[in-house]
Amino acid sequence: MGGGALAELPDALARTGCKHPLIITDRVMDELGYLSRVKGLLEQAGLASGIFLDTVPEPTVACVEAGLSVYRTDQFDGLVALGGGSAIDTAKAMSARLATDIPMHALKVPHIITHKGPPVFAIPTTAGTGSEVTRVTVITDGTTDEKMLCMGPGLMPAAAIVDYELTLTVPPRTTADTGIDSLTHAIEAYVSRKANAFSDQQALGAMRLIAANIRTAFHNPDNHAAREAMMAGATLAGMAFSNASVALVHGMSRPIGAFFHVPHGLSNAMLLPAITRWSIPGAPARYAECARAMGVVSADLEDEAACTKLVDELMALNEELCVPAMSEYGLDEERYHALLETMAEQAAASGSPANNPRPPSQADMVALYREVWA
Repeated sequence: MGGGALAELPDALARTGCKHPLIITDRVMDELGYLSRVKGLLEQAGLASGIFLDTVPEPTVACVEAGLSVYRTDQFDGLVALGGGSAIDTAKAMSARLATDIPMHALKVPHIITHKGPPVFAIPTTAGTGSEVTRVTVITDGTTDEKMLCMGPGLMPAAAIVDYELTLTVPPRTTADTGIDSLTHAIEAYVSRKANAFSDQQALGAMRLIAANIRTAFHNPDNHAAREAMMAGATLAGMAFSNASVALVHGMSRPIGAFFHVPHGLSNAMLLPAITRWSIPGAPARYAECARAMGVVSADLEDEAACTKLVDELMALNEELCVPAMSEYGLDEERYHALLETMAEQAAASGSPANNPRPPSQADMVALYREVWA
């Protein structure tokens, strides 16, 4: 972890005995020169590698299967995932599929993935998903437009190379979306019904780092200190939610991404203020502590006022980071409202809403989808 950590990749591979990895990435990583840096490090260490360049945002079953076809063309023995959460999620899904003959749609929750496939070496280039340290992957079923949540210890990467210098080229829009995604991970992990003393410390630490630095990283992308803090916050938040799970925001966000292809972090941001306001009655003391960790209020402010300030801050953050309302993003209004019940059903099926401190009914989720449209 830290600036220059990418150089540790050959040692990480050596510790697992991996000698011929397939690099899972996309064409942007190639254009930015990051792929050639990784290839160069492997070549210097005497390691051959292959490349799968066709990962896509919001990874699909078809993308995973395409990657598997490439993997099976040679004697590969590991997966180096270079990119944002999409590349890492794709590699994790490929590893899970290589460990078993079970098709992707049968690996979604409530199935728990325990079999270990080829080792995954995760190199995140955004400060967002935390996928490099989680036992979770999300893959879209293109036939049903369902974002399938897959979980289990078999999905844990073998190693994470968390080098903030790889985020210096990330544009402001992506910085904002991935940053709010990681903030949502931290908040939801802290208020989750599965929260515990271990995850609490990671979540609180992540909130402190992200809240203090997200605006600077957005407005001044060359600020190394802010980029490093955001990267550390994202990884901590990933560890937090991997141990405590996410909740209603993520549950309702996934169907929006699947049906309307809204970037995951952006749909989280669109939902976060309204769902936080609705959820506060289920855990006011916990949400108040989020406000304190984020530096929104003083330590001695009483809980009710702190919760109000938290929602105000989330709304102000969205405004400063130019997060649009659903109605402003270009979604088809008629289709959106026609899919409310289906999206609520898919959200509930993921299991995430059940972790919320105020568990929602399907009617509650439909009402919240209507509220965030405007």
